[in-house]
Amino acid sequence: MTKGTRKRKLPSGKILAFILVMFVIIMFSFILVLELPIQLALLTIWFMIMGVGIYLGNSYLHMERGLLQGIHEGMGAILILIAVGALIGSWIAGGVVPTLIYYGLNIISPSIFLMAAMIICTITALSTGTSFGAAGTAGIAMMGIGESFGLPLYLVAGAVISGCYVGDKMSPLSDTTVMTASLSKVDLFRHIKSMLYVSVPAFIISALLYWVVGAILSRGSGDLTVAKETMAGLSQTFNISWVMLIPAGVVIALLILKMPSVPVIMFGALLGSLWATWFQGYEFIEAIQTLYSGSSLETGIPFIDNLLNRGGVTFMLEVILLIILALGVGGLLQSIGALEVIGNILANWATNTGNVTLTTMMASFFGVFFGGAAYVSLLTGTKITEENYDRLNLDRSLLSRNTEAGGTITTPMVPWSDGGVFMATTLGVSTLVYLPFFWYGFLVMIITLIYGYTGKFILKKEDNKQLEEIENGQEQTT
Repeated sequence: MTKGTRKRKLPSGKILAFILVMFVIIMFSFILVLELPIQLALLTIWFMIMGVGIYLGNSYLHMERGLLQGIHEGMGAILILIAVGALIGSWIAGGVVPTLIYYGLNIISPSIFLMAAMIICTITALSTGTSFGAAGTAGIAMMGIGESFGLPLYLVAGAVISGCYVGDKMSPLSDTTVMTASLSKVDLFRHIKSMLYVSVPAFIISALLYWVVGAILSRGSGDLTVAKETMAGLSQTFNISWVMLIPAGVVIALLILKMPSVPVIMFGALLGSLWATWFQGYEFIEAIQTLYSGSSLETGIPFIDNLLNRGGVTFMLEVILLIILALGVGGLLQSIGALEVIGNILANWATNTGNVTLTTMMASFFGVFFGGAAYVSLLTGTKITEENYDRLNLDRSLLSRNTEAGGTITTPMVPWSDGGVFMATTLGVSTLVYLPFFWYGFLVMIITLIYGYTGKFILKKEDNKQLEEIENGQEQTT
């Protein structure tokens, strides 16, 4: 046996249960009892998993390679975080985000605000293909408007995050959507069509719930004093004009043209710095500095200062460190064979469409919970369960749909995942506080499971072939 390979097969029961129990104990004792950073908890878990790996006969070099491979698989998200951090800082300084807040206060009434916030963030994410970018721009604006209306910020955050993930999942520009289709070996647009069966009803129900709750909360209040003070503070601090929205329009247009996300977002960040220099009175060097250190303002209105004093690459450093550590956990689990064992357990249980749906969602959520990133969840969801779909003659678009439902959609639900940390940091509401109000995410999971166990909208391989023949015939006719 060559050096660095596993000498023992990971038992399917005791050691796997030990890893799970220790993970939960370390996370909750560090965070809730000792009130230590999540990063320290994840670093401790590294050494716990390494200890198990050594017990099983793995060499350190073998596990280190797995750790580095896990981190490598999430580098795309890290690059986007760096770019989005720079974008937030310069767009605040350049007046883009303040103008969105100002116009939103003028147009949107409190009674429909929560529903409108969800729809606006959906359109933004659908156009740009990034939930992070949508939350860091339109999402921040919605948080400011919601607070001006006196609405609970956890509700506003729930509506914002719901909208961001609706748009992200339905966008052909989204990196995770493209990656899911690729890993599932299914056409991108067939994957999106499959998700429509779940996302459309979840979107409609969520929007109606936000509308009803918003109408109830705003009933009889009619006090727009804070909103008016906010508008006055913004107009005194910034040059408010439709011209300020040009950088946002340019970025959306470039992304619609399928230009690469990271350079487009960085170009948008540079435009924000130029706008800060040309229209907001910043010195050029000071404006460029906002790309790195973010915005620093004093409007005289405390909650606006708290909302707008953010952004920059440094704003994302703790998030990036956390994601690197979480990705390392996923890589270590892969290197010691834990994912292989889980796949075997789930395969034995997946005997019908309902169980296949549930096991895929569980495998995907496993990647979020232990790997801390959407990219990891897509790998665990597809690679662990893909053979079950072939065995049951199910179309691969079901695999891609179920992977998204258990993986990407659940990332903002886990406090140490890339989505959870980013949304909490960017919107200023902790993950566990906004979690009960992320209604779109819960509805997607519920509807997906209902379809699986009732057999609704379950596509067989032969059904897919018939659809392709019909579509090809229509194309030839036209």
